[in-house]
Amino acid sequence: MARDFSTVGVVGLGTMGAGIVEVFARNGIDVVAVEISEPALERGRATLAGSTDRAVAKGKLAAADRDALHERVHFAVGLDALHSVDLVIEAVPEHLDLKQRIFAELDRVCRPETILATNTSSLSVTEISVATSRPNQVIGIHFFNPAPVMKLVEVVRTVVTSPEVVADVEALCARLGKVDVTINDRAGFIANALLFGYLNHAVGMFEAHYATREDIDAAMKLGCGLPMGPLALMDLIGLDTAYEILDTMYRRGGRDRRHAPVPLLKQMVTAGLLGRKSGRGFYTYERPGSPVVVPDEATPPATDGGLADGARAIAKVGVVGSGTMATGIIEVFAKAGYEVVSVTRGMEKSAKVCEAVKTSLNKGVVRGKLTEADRDGALGRISWSATLDHLADVDLVVEAVVEELSVKKALFASLDEICKPGVVLATTTSSLPVIDVAMATHRPADVVGLHFFNPAPVMPLVEVVRTIRTSPEATATARAVCATLGKTGVVCGDRSGFIVNALLFPYLNDAVKMLEASYSTADDIDHAMKLGCGYPMGPFELLDVVGLDVSLAIQRELYLELREPGFAPAPLLEHLVTAGYLGRKTRRGFRDHSHR
Repeated sequence: MARDFSTVGVVGLGTMGAGIVEVFARNGIDVVAVEISEPALERGRATLAGSTDRAVAKGKLAAADRDALHERVHFAVGLDALHSVDLVIEAVPEHLDLKQRIFAELDRVCRPETILATNTSSLSVTEISVATSRPNQVIGIHFFNPAPVMKLVEVVRTVVTSPEVVADVEALCARLGKVDVTINDRAGFIANALLFGYLNHAVGMFEAHYATREDIDAAMKLGCGLPMGPLALMDLIGLDTAYEILDTMYRRGGRDRRHAPVPLLKQMVTAGLLGRKSGRGFYTYERPGSPVVVPDEATPPATDGGLADGARAIAKVGVVGSGTMATGIIEVFAKAGYEVVSVTRGMEKSAKVCEAVKTSLNKGVVRGKLTEADRDGALGRISWSATLDHLADVDLVVEAVVEELSVKKALFASLDEICKPGVVLATTTSSLPVIDVAMATHRPADVVGLHFFNPAPVMPLVEVVRTIRTSPEATATARAVCATLGKTGVVCGDRSGFIVNALLFPYLNDAVKMLEASYSTADDIDHAMKLGCGYPMGPFELLDVVGLDVSLAIQRELYLELREPGFAPAPLLEHLVTAGYLGRKTRRGFRDHSHR
């Protein structure tokens, strides 16, 4: 039988501590809430009151339940108030010496059978536990912010934590309505170990002026369905907190260079640019603590929808290719009012593409997304061809043929001869260097990457890739076209993976390494990222959907170009691909899909 916790103590009533108090009190457990001073105690009391009042205003909590909740909380200054509780959770700032002092004092104050827990997100639970005479009763209980809302709790056992203590805490998490994942004590646990490498990488991209903060954030929200972009998330977490977590993970986690905080992060913390809480971080906020972003000197100027920055007028578009991407891109342009010339290798392929576009447009009509007149108008704007010569009078060409450099270079050399001067030539490559394609022409200034995401009619993001030879006019034209299509165009340099894949796939690779090290299960890692970080899919769900072979190819490209040791493909990923376990398409990847 699991132990019954009737009274718990919470030490530290900042945002996390006050949230943890609320979680326990909401679930009928008496709480002793402790701070270091009366002013700090009052701030904690106000934080709790504000949170519960907001819940009542939103209809998430009855007023009577709120009042009962507050009656269960006893506020006190000093650790002596915790002498008779069954469990204590510490939620003070992430400084090892501070936590060790508190645990030594708790060891003296609390009853011998009391479980002592830390909410640390990055420090060693083992190092905290040795400050006590009962390390077997010390455990990590890592809640996520905001604690009353977030479903995930990471239960962190050390090598000496007793199995009974682990079982009791797991049962308590279930009573609180939380999903727990139980793991060993290692830097970053699951969620932070996977999240902060990605966040640090995004800061590095921004520091290198590879893309703007707005474009990096838009790319990850629109391209991956994440609830927040990485730089906005850093501002929410607090840049000082993020720095501490990264620095601890770097020192404790084998000195992986990808966890070494990007220099810009330290500079911003030193300058007091801590994110939302200070009113300024990567973005500027209307006041400290406010979530409302206000324009600053780095905010891009608003466009009036006209042809700004020398963008060229585009009326007629050529699309070369006959695959899924080409089909989707033809539909997108035709629906947006452009005249489209579809060019494939042979009329048989043209007929197939034509049929696929018609089927997709008809589905749009059936679903009420499109009128019959809109469908007929879109189809009327498309002409079908099997010869590149029909692209002689278009204003923009979008190439969507096979991902082979030799094929693309030969095609661009032909387009160079056929197309009139001033035409923007775009490649949809997701992995090849755009400059290699551009240099197959005598007009590299007119060549850009236009990386649509699949399915093109649905996905709102397009990565606009400029090479070191691309003219500002060609970039502006590509961005203006994206806006006309109703897409968000994000501009980045010609580097492997562009924004989305360069940030996404190392994170997926890290998850595979975590599984490979037997640190956690695929299910627990997926739970951690979905419930702890709000990701729409866990990393192993996503890998099985994308295809393990595709994922491995992208990861190899990133590793070859950036030569970052941490980007080396996980051996487990290579072994699964070699064994033919490629994900959903072969009914077996990280999971068995044969019965689904």
